[in-house]
Amino acid sequence: MSDVERTEFELPPDLQRQASSRPDDAPVNPVAQAGEQDVEKSLRPKSLDEFIGQPKVREQLSLVLTGAKRRGVTPDHILMSGPPGLGKTTMAMIIAEELGTSLRMTSGPALERAGDLAAMLSNIVEGDVMFIDEIHRIARPAEEMLYMAMEDFRIDVIVGKGPGATSIPLEIPPFTLVGATTRAGMLTGPLRDRFGFTAQMEFYDVDDLTRVVRRASRILGVEIDDDAAVEVASRSRGTPRIANRLLRRVRDFAEVNGDGHITLASAQGALAVFDVDELGLDRLDRAVLGSLIRGHGGGPVGVNTLAIAVGEEPGTVEEVCEPYLVRAGLMARTGRGRVATAAAWRHLGLTPPDNAPGML
Repeated sequence: MSDVERTEFELPPDLQRQASSRPDDAPVNPVAQAGEQDVEKSLRPKSLDEFIGQPKVREQLSLVLTGAKRRGVTPDHILMSGPPGLGKTTMAMIIAEELGTSLRMTSGPALERAGDLAAMLSNIVEGDVMFIDEIHRIARPAEEMLYMAMEDFRIDVIVGKGPGATSIPLEIPPFTLVGATTRAGMLTGPLRDRFGFTAQMEFYDVDDLTRVVRRASRILGVEIDDDAAVEVASRSRGTPRIANRLLRRVRDFAEVNGDGHITLASAQGALAVFDVDELGLDRLDRAVLGSLIRGHGGGPVGVNTLAIAVGEEPGTVEEVCEPYLVRAGLMARTGRGRVATAAAWRHLGLTPPDNAPGML
């Protein structure tokens, strides 16, 4: 018997009704769960023709891959650069699919030692595509080994330690390295120069994102009105990953509060529940703007001060919030700190001062 005394209490009436209407014996259906996961995977396009947006990158990649296939050689190494969520990983999968080869995936932070990379390269089959996400974060010893692998298709494996150590050259079959980075400026010159083609992924416009939302809704088996699809797309910050995520949350709202059909009203209601406003700003974005304007008169303010005010790490504010706020014209970065623009003041329902950036 526990020494802690149990306390009886009553649920509020609304929670009592919810509890009584919820079936007690309704566990997660494993078949439905597996099917849901398969559907989520199917949201990724499987070919360049199926990929929506990025027309220039698709055209360039098509030339690179088609030319290599006609010559019967492996394509040059490919670097995918751009902000998160634009389809760099998906594009790497498409490259392997177009070439009819296997895709071996890893990430820069996982390659801490040269031996980690050597283990992966030793299992490479000729023509394989090796994908390294966040390649700018690869450790220096592994990066130096990667130079030789990319250029000469061989690596030197060190056997033993101290004066008796021996370097054994290991030939590896020709392969194509696909690197993805969100911080191209952090790549070293020698690594960047070894890529034969660099694809710069751009943010999506609303029309392309609307096509992404409609495609995803068809795959998810969800009916969505045209104006609702535009509403979700316009709040997705130019990013397909966010568009697909918001669509799933809107789907939840429509199923719980209606018949599952997504109308403009249900889309707006769902996005309001999940704190996504008409510009795509979430709670943290608005907290940063609110601190900048209400707490510091619109700036200039340092990023550390803003981070403390909103209870986040400086890196989160700088890497998650700032890029979109700057791109949306709501914040300006100056030598003295961050400054709120006139559009930011108006977005929060406030009158901007005469010296706010963007005032006419």
